[in-house]
Amino acid sequence: MFNIFSRAKPKLSDLIPKNFVDIHSHVLPGIDDGAKNIDESLKMIYEMSMLGFSKIIGTPHTYEGVHNNTNKSIEKSFQRLQEKNHENIAISYASEYMLDNSIFEKIRSKSLLCLKNNYVLVEMSYISPPINLYEIIFELRTNGYIPVLAHPERYRFLHHNFKEFEKLLNHGCKFQLNLLSVSGYYGDDILKISDLLLEKNMISFVGSDAHSISHIKIINGIRRKNFESRVRVKNKKQLELALDNNSSFK
Repeated sequence: MFNIFSRAKPKLSDLIPKNFVDIHSHVLPGIDDGAKNIDESLKMIYEMSMLGFSKIIGTPHTYEGVHNNTNKSIEKSFQRLQEKNHENIAISYASEYMLDNSIFEKIRSKSLLCLKNNYVLVEMSYISPPINLYEIIFELRTNGYIPVLAHPERYRFLHHNFKEFEKLLNHGCKFQLNLLSVSGYYGDDILKISDLLLEKNMISFVGSDAHSISHIKIINGIRRKNFESRVRVKNKKQLELALDNNSSFK
């Protein structure tokens, strides 16, 4: 891959390799806190295609009591979007599952929507992990799933207990870093832990986690951190490798 870091502090948009596969996005319309309607979805898809994305996996939240999505509701949203999508970019769907007790039935019935094969995107509350976190992970693994933990850098309760990151990996999780984290979008503390996770080769994949077009580009002249922001992490080679790893989801 062309060395995107041959010049100092490239924009996040400069990171995107040709034919990039985004494994975490909220482009499916009207189904969670992402795109509100098909028009917004199509604008997001267009801008992502301009950055070099070749495939987007829509991963709406499945979170009991907040986003009560089902396989049927997710597929229906996907089909509505697929009918309108005329960009030269592939779209598929899975889900981002909250790790709580509601997931057990889905695991045991083998009904989880996967990114590809047996890779399933999961997340935790930003406040605290579930008490039975490792029981849930064990259930996923024994039923043949490989949990891909979304944005581990954003769980601040782990920042001062780094051994928990190691424990999660040892129990079979893969880590997916949010690309916006490397520009400081979520805060300098999350930027710092992102760099440390990269340094220790703990990041397997990356994702946009794009919820709106403002995550991708400047809208109406309002400047905020997005894909046009500068990259601030130091561990650039490891980030390149994680970007390349996403190609396995083609």
